[in-house]
Amino acid sequence: MGIIIKNANQIASPIGNAKRCGHEMSEIKVIEDAAIIIDDGIIKKIDKCENLDFSQYDGYEIIDASGKTVLPGFVDSHTHFIFGGYRDDEFNMRLMGATYMEIMKAGGGIKSTVEATRTASFDELYEAGFKRLNSMLSFGVTTVEGKSGYGLDIETELKQLDIMTELDKNHPVDIVKTYMAAHDIPKEFEGRPTDYIDFIIDEGLQTAEGKAEFCDIFTEDGVFSIEESKKLLTAAREHGFKLKMHADEIVQFGGSELAAEMKATSADHLLKASNEGIKELIESGTVLTLLPSTAFSLQEPYANARYMIDEGAAVALGSDFNPGSCHTNSISLMIALATIYMKMSIEETITALTLNGAAAIDKAESIGSIEEGKIGDLIIIDAPGYKHLSYTIAVNLVEKVIKAGKIVYDKELAFDINY
Repeated sequence: MGIIIKNANQIASPIGNAKRCGHEMSEIKVIEDAAIIIDDGIIKKIDKCENLDFSQYDGYEIIDASGKTVLPGFVDSHTHFIFGGYRDDEFNMRLMGATYMEIMKAGGGIKSTVEATRTASFDELYEAGFKRLNSMLSFGVTTVEGKSGYGLDIETELKQLDIMTELDKNHPVDIVKTYMAAHDIPKEFEGRPTDYIDFIIDEGLQTAEGKAEFCDIFTEDGVFSIEESKKLLTAAREHGFKLKMHADEIVQFGGSELAAEMKATSADHLLKASNEGIKELIESGTVLTLLPSTAFSLQEPYANARYMIDEGAAVALGSDFNPGSCHTNSISLMIALATIYMKMSIEETITALTLNGAAAIDKAESIGSIEEGKIGDLIIIDAPGYKHLSYTIAVNLVEKVIKAGKIVYDKELAFDINY
């Protein structure tokens, strides 16, 4: 049986089944006094209420969205949400002025999370991941990308991927998995990054094949070079992985140019990307995934979203939720940062969090916009129009979340719903 959302003050969505580039990101279709009919999880009709005969849908569940706004479910296209331990001491050291190297010497950084994740049990990581997905769902996230990368060995990397597989079966939020053994250099390969890349190519990729859709690498000065990154990404593609890159986050390093050369699905961070690198990414068709909450957390200048969009880029937004540099999955905060500090319009921001987020994980044909024939992933916000998402600063307006035509979150009921 199906579900009908009726009397919505607005239905607002980007247009189409593919990423939106440049000025297209501002094109939001709005229908007022509108309804959506979903059957077997698929959107069947979208129209003004006066144009629909609801009597033919006897037995359908009815949601009265009077005074509310309906949007596509949010797609968080960059997270590291499966990890052990926390780094709250490290974060507060940074607030007091400690440098990255000082934190490393004090036992902080990615390697501290690697140790905690290696020692954590499957059940411990699963339970923590489930709670984090609940939080994401409450912010309107219906699909999330999750990376490994806190094992840096065969066993723990696979443990992270297997946990995400189980969570994907048991939690309503869909999970797209990324293999990221090249997140840092493990202690076993200290000072030998090329040897570690060879290890991933020779042993890691084949073990992760079929368990993850994407392969990602942290291409950065002091981590993995352009040459090492290209070697791994080339091998990953041969193993059937689609490609992502952490590029030009800390220094201008050439990661954007490599992502364009490799025609990666997305290049992420891009805080220090060169104008030429941005243009090459646009020409390659790569989605530019920006992570404003990370820049905010690190007190770094934001990625130049305005330039990117004006040049014709398809920009997506992700939370970068992780235990160190960005321990937040707040979509509301991200919207505030994008609109106030990154000079993105609310229309561009919505597109970046929905259709372009879906494109960044190669899912734009099935999710990310409210179109007939797409999966019924929707959110209802407690506001008369979509512009309240930026106007109501950093407040979560999500009232209900519908996943594949089924209510999976209701703010009034919290999580007392059978998935």
